[in-house]
Amino acid sequence: MTEHIAAKRLKITPPLIGTHNGHFHADEALAVYLLRLLPAYNPSNLVRTRDPALLSTCHTVVDVGGEYAPETNRYDHHQRTFDATFPSHATKLSSAGLIYLHFGKAIIAQRLSLPESDSDVGLLHEKLYDDYVEALDANDNGISVYDSADTAKLNKRFKDSGVTLGSLVSDLNHDWSESSPLNDKVKDKGTPEQVQEEEDRRFLEASRLMGTSFLRKLDDYYYAWLPARNLVYRAYEKRQEYDEKGRILVLEKGAPWKDHLYTLEAEHASQGKVLYVLYPETPREDSKWRIQAVSVEKDSFESRKALPEAWKGVRDEALDGVTGIEGCVFVHASGFIGGNKTFKGALMMAQKSVEI
Repeated sequence: MTEHIAAKRLKITPPLIGTHNGHFHADEALAVYLLRLLPAYNPSNLVRTRDPALLSTCHTVVDVGGEYAPETNRYDHHQRTFDATFPSHATKLSSAGLIYLHFGKAIIAQRLSLPESDSDVGLLHEKLYDDYVEALDANDNGISVYDSADTAKLNKRFKDSGVTLGSLVSDLNHDWSESSPLNDKVKDKGTPEQVQEEEDRRFLEASRLMGTSFLRKLDDYYYAWLPARNLVYRAYEKRQEYDEKGRILVLEKGAPWKDHLYTLEAEHASQGKVLYVLYPETPREDSKWRIQAVSVEKDSFESRKALPEAWKGVRDEALDGVTGIEGCVFVHASGFIGGNKTFKGALMMAQKSVEI
């Protein structure tokens, strides 16, 4: 009887997740959040320590301990022998990538109420790693986006460090207010327990920041990016209805189209490039329409063919006069985008632009 009661208690005891204390980073902040999305870890307790004896009592340990052993739920990447990567990628994994590698599909399937074997789950698993998790892995492992030899002669036009998720997490490690135990200049920091309590509170804030941004990305990809795939595919098949060389793509509605267009063009490399994409601003029948120049590549600001020089920065009736097309609304000063009151007018702008 006693053994039976003890077994029942063991089953309902929340698992203990361990990670290191001290300065925290985006990778373990996300790793802990991802684990806690799973039923097996919800609820779960968290301990932040480097004490091997205490870590040995944990059900799962991430980013500390010097061991990568999925069979015993150990997910560290700092040991010299570690070289694991995500399939078909070269970037060494951090704790975020390790947890995502092993549990990512289950997390995605649960969030979207899909079977883990669903093809959309596999597609999103790859997409989220490419667009979200890999950058965290690279940052934590000190891997640059570019080889230094390739950028040695490049001069930056401006400072582009910007604000990143990693930098926001880093900011949470510090607090310069006079009452904070994390301020090194404060003489009376309180007890070591109070300092650790504040540090742990900041870590949980960082974990929520990383986790909620991950879920927003997942939701956006499922509810917007995936449906856009079929939309762009249909438009790509019909593009020669508007230009015999297929240089104009007309979407039924606004959608995140870039990824899908570049993928299609890579699959049909011999068929030429799309120069302009047209789409309505709103779902209303009387919606205004946009004409957008396709960039040279996904993250480039350089257009394959900007809208004509004479149109740039001109608006309304003045633009009507310059283009010879009624209903013009604007063309951006850089020529990457413009608008017209009707689909017919936007199409005429595109058709005239491809020939200028």
